[in-house]
Amino acid sequence: MGRVVITGLGMVTPLGLDVESTWDSLIHGKSGVGPITKFDASAMPTKIGAEVKGFNPEDYFEPKEAGRLDLFLQYAIAVAAQATRDASLNTEGEEERVGVITGCGLGGITTIEHWHKVLLEKGPKRITPFFVPMIIANMSAGEISIRYNAKGPNMTLTTACAAGTHAVGQAYHIIRHGIADVMIAGGVESTITPLAVGGFNAMRAISKRNDEPQKASRPFDRDRDGFVIGEGAGILILESLEHALARGADIYAEIIGFGMSGDAFHIAAPAPDGEGAKRCMAAAISDAGIVPEQVDYINAHGTSTDLNDVYETMAIKAIFKEHAYKLCVSATKSMTGHLLGAAGGIEAVFTALTIKHGIIPPTINLDNPDPQCDLDYVPHKLREKNVKIAISNSFGFGGTNASIVLKAYEK
Repeated sequence: MGRVVITGLGMVTPLGLDVESTWDSLIHGKSGVGPITKFDASAMPTKIGAEVKGFNPEDYFEPKEAGRLDLFLQYAIAVAAQATRDASLNTEGEEERVGVITGCGLGGITTIEHWHKVLLEKGPKRITPFFVPMIIANMSAGEISIRYNAKGPNMTLTTACAAGTHAVGQAYHIIRHGIADVMIAGGVESTITPLAVGGFNAMRAISKRNDEPQKASRPFDRDRDGFVIGEGAGILILESLEHALARGADIYAEIIGFGMSGDAFHIAAPAPDGEGAKRCMAAAISDAGIVPEQVDYINAHGTSTDLNDVYETMAIKAIFKEHAYKLCVSATKSMTGHLLGAAGGIEAVFTALTIKHGIIPPTINLDNPDPQCDLDYVPHKLREKNVKIAISNSFGFGGTNASIVLKAYEK
């Protein structure tokens, strides 16, 4: 089976509107969390979120076109444009060998809420004919494929918070097995809305640290009180090594493994002791053909929730044993918040950049570590380290788990 490399990156996040600004904020420990401005959250127990700031649709679309696209679609198209530009990708002449896979949790919930109000107040005749294409999650892949004439595999995975990592992993397998030469893959989400925030509040899943928003996301800290909802998108260009070399593409990193598992336990809580996460990481390591001791860094799922942080730590210790205390683990959600279906997309980008630049992003707000979370989480400040092999983890509601393994590219 063929080798698969990463040649292009794109991001829109709570830390920046592109890869460069996001990465700079991330490694310097800046938080993207603040008061919610997208709607009046005064009646909500949670009044904070990690919003994308300053995004201008007119940088990518004509005003009329932007009005026909839910915000999650605007983010998806924008980051695909960034990534294809970064990769200098031209699909002309090989359209059937280029595909798209996106991950998305909820799709166009902003549009659903708006047009449901229109329906109730003004009746069904006032509903826009673009309503359905604006809300269905698979239009993130569909819109990207149309713009780049990508006629290869085309799908969107809706595996909750694991969706972005599943998308990258499945794209890796598609290229590895010779089904396509290039895949545009990643995750996208925009769900900071009254219904979504209200729903997560009802589950008691999100932080209520309204007075200190930048300190609200605190993975592995004993004072954590839930995740912080975020939004944005991250897209990667994956290519077969042969295709990338033939066109002289720059290479960020190589993908060498992908693992999946199911907890079969609970609709929201992870399996006890991180049993499902353990099997997921083990599958990814086995697929990569490496041993645990070769892993230098893990970009943790690290949600800042009671069970995830403890169980992910337990899973890491079960897999890596003594080496668990030698490798670096960091939770970038401490700065970005939790982007749900987009989380795995941006965190795959972060992991590739960690390998490329030899800089491990920190876990901020880790002031009082949970005694059960006793690994090296790179607290507070970045760390310079030669990272040859890294894992990125994503675990979602319904017990769906995904891990990918990235490696420094060597000829």
